[in-house]
Amino acid sequence: MGENKLKRSLSFMQVVALASGAVIGGWLAEAPYWFSLTGAGAAWIFPIMAVLLIPVGLAFGELSAVLPFSSSVDVWTCNAFGHKAGWATQWLMFLIQVVEPPMMAFIFITAINFFYPIPQGAYAPIAMLSVFIWYVLSNFDISLTGILAEIFFFAMVGISLIVAGYFFTCGHWTFENVSQHGGWFPMGVRGFFVAMAVFSLKFIGFEMTPTLVEEMDFPRKDIWKVVMSALFVPAILYCIVVIALAGMAPWQKIAEMQMPEPELVKEMGLLSIIGIAAIVSGLLHAFTTLMGFWTSSARVLYGAAQLNQLPKIFMKLNKHGQPAFSNLVVLLFALFFCFFTGDNWVQYIYAVSCIAAGLVYFIVCLDAMALRKKHPEWNRPYVAPGGSKTFVMGLFISVWIVIGSCLELPWGGYVSLGIYALIGVGIYILMAILRRMQPEKYALIMLTPEDADPEK
Repeated sequence: MGENKLKRSLSFMQVVALASGAVIGGWLAEAPYWFSLTGAGAAWIFPIMAVLLIPVGLAFGELSAVLPFSSSVDVWTCNAFGHKAGWATQWLMFLIQVVEPPMMAFIFITAINFFYPIPQGAYAPIAMLSVFIWYVLSNFDISLTGILAEIFFFAMVGISLIVAGYFFTCGHWTFENVSQHGGWFPMGVRGFFVAMAVFSLKFIGFEMTPTLVEEMDFPRKDIWKVVMSALFVPAILYCIVVIALAGMAPWQKIAEMQMPEPELVKEMGLLSIIGIAAIVSGLLHAFTTLMGFWTSSARVLYGAAQLNQLPKIFMKLNKHGQPAFSNLVVLLFALFFCFFTGDNWVQYIYAVSCIAAGLVYFIVCLDAMALRKKHPEWNRPYVAPGGSKTFVMGLFISVWIVIGSCLELPWGGYVSLGIYALIGVGIYILMAILRRMQPEKYALIMLTPEDADPEK
């Protein structure tokens, strides 16, 4: 890859911070949606989801170790099922990653709106400005992103635990707010089922880890540890925060709020500094998520160009070692989603992301099974325990995620997914035409373990 080779600048802890920070999203504005689906029972759904996603995470860990490329799901699926399937999986992976930055931009707006009311018509322009600012920063050295992620990650976890601890001890928390208003799961079986599916969005981020593998400065056999941390650190934190919120007010009341933590502080006359701390923590959540997914989105495009599925310009690096054109394309998509998401942005992005994620998880588990049979001779620095049974369990949870998410997606979401799929087909056709015109330059590439960096 010559001059277009990415720099190995990210330490183990920085990648943990990026992956876990990307997973720990903004309950500052999303908690009302959680409570509207399943009340306080959300506290237990998150740890359950983390456990159920272990097989999928182990599949990512094994495949990242054997085929350590930024193209990740693309190169795995190409080796297992061919280039068409590889591109389709990569295009879905890009959708999962690229819708998150605009979602975080709307969380910024929600936080600002608490202090200074923002007209509804100004939401989209401010969201667009937010993603543009990060676009500028994204073109600097990746070590800047790693350092910021590490600082923000520990700060937001610490502040979140302080706020939750204050709620438990402030004198207003009572278990009656949970037990006397429909119990843990007031919306019944359907609410539980749908929440089990769409809450998988709150774990989207662990799958971005392999896209950073060419910039990691530690052995790839340890990538599974990063993936597991990105599942269980958020799960524990979500559980604590939801229980802390649930005891402060009935679930119906929380579901009607915009930002429950600072609103509860204000309504109950609690220490104002706690409300401010909650907002600061929420902003840090949003910023770390934005950083992680933006970085991953650009690497997904970079990785597709590695395989000649996109023009080489997507691999071109600037003087700071960043894929500048890929960053620009991510910006354009982010601006698009900022403009068209609409008022029900939480529900919309949850459902769209989770459908795509469920499909990607399903394919990755199939990849792991297929490559074990197809290439048993490949060196696997890390081997997921449990054999094919592990990956079969991953297939089941992936199907669950897709079905449950489809139940939540409004009709317009299906239209947007269809348009997105057609764009992917169009790009594939255009690249096929370009390949016929310049067969030597754009011949499809199949990366194998022999092409990996022997040092890592």
